[in-house]
Amino acid sequence: MANFHIPFPRGKACPDVIFLRYEDMSKSDALPSARWTKADDKVVLEISGDWLRDGPPPKIHGPASHQAPDRYVTTELGTFDSILPAFILAQFRTANPPTGTPLEPSMEGLPAGLIGLLELALAVPEEIDANKDAPATSEIKKLGKASIRVWESLHQVADFTGQAVISMGRFVTGRAHFRAQDFWAIVQECGVQALPIVSLISFLIGLILAFVGNVQLANFGAGLYVADLVGIAMVREMGVVMTAIIMSGRTGAAFAAHIGSMKVNEEIDALRTFGFNPFDFLVLPRLLALILMLPILTIYANIVGILGGMLVGATVGIPPVLYWNETLSSLDMTTASLGVFKSVFFGAVIALSGCLEGMKCENSSAGVGKATTRAVVASITAIIVLDSGFAAIFTILDI
Repeated sequence: MANFHIPFPRGKACPDVIFLRYEDMSKSDALPSARWTKADDKVVLEISGDWLRDGPPPKIHGPASHQAPDRYVTTELGTFDSILPAFILAQFRTANPPTGTPLEPSMEGLPAGLIGLLELALAVPEEIDANKDAPATSEIKKLGKASIRVWESLHQVADFTGQAVISMGRFVTGRAHFRAQDFWAIVQECGVQALPIVSLISFLIGLILAFVGNVQLANFGAGLYVADLVGIAMVREMGVVMTAIIMSGRTGAAFAAHIGSMKVNEEIDALRTFGFNPFDFLVLPRLLALILMLPILTIYANIVGILGGMLVGATVGIPPVLYWNETLSSLDMTTASLGVFKSVFFGAVIALSGCLEGMKCENSSAGVGKATTRAVVASITAIIVLDSGFAAIFTILDI
């Protein structure tokens, strides 16, 4: 008696892949083998034994023909699963039929159930290039593709920046519409909720600057000038740069994730359907919130950093009042305002980077993660580049 059945282990869920098995109960277990022979100028393939995926590998006897078998002998065939159809199908795929013969291979002598499986497999044509290796890409071609990607990225940044300027113009003229409660929620997220991490980092930066400065200045008996070092470094560079980097990893990433999730869920398309401008509704309040809050956070970070330096000064014998007076004497309004001036541009860059990557997000959950990563990398890179440019400009202007 011969039949097909699908074996499932008891007590286990249905497997993802089903292996069909044909069993001839009249045959005993035997090693699988295939023998190529010729009879009356016809290629004959004798198949015997049990062809199972967890059994021994089949033995092939005789030279394999370049032509698909004309006839099969399966009198000694026992139990088989998907291994046998795959073997026969491989012979069909690799054999070269002689000129004038039909393209459909012969299945004479095969069991009826096996013929049905092979016909189902042959109904789907094989891709011509499926087994071919991809051609090696030349270095010039790689350079060209990289240049095109860079140009497209620059074009997207320029286009997005232009839209931001136009949206700001609409806001000034009263033609931009977004919800006030959304704006104030973003302001709270960018401001009050960011104070703990900004306080910690700024305080530690002030401590580090004071420790390093005191080690060097104490050799010359100029330990008091640690106050000058910490104060100038914080208000010119470290306060604004560290605050901007913190906000890039904290707020810029949140902007990209939020807008990217909205794009995946087609909420941005829904805004367009209801007549809202997604740029004004989503990007503009975030841009305004960061431009407003980053200067305030920068001033706060400068003060906290100076206090951290003052703590170190107190431990090395500099009275806090003397330290504070020395800090005030080393700073003027121009020096103190440089970091605050740069923070406006840094805030705009962080907001634009996060929103741009969110708008470009792929329509998948993995795309949201990639957009978040790109937003952080892009905003931090832009901050460092901008800060280098400002340093060069301030040096040329002797500020």
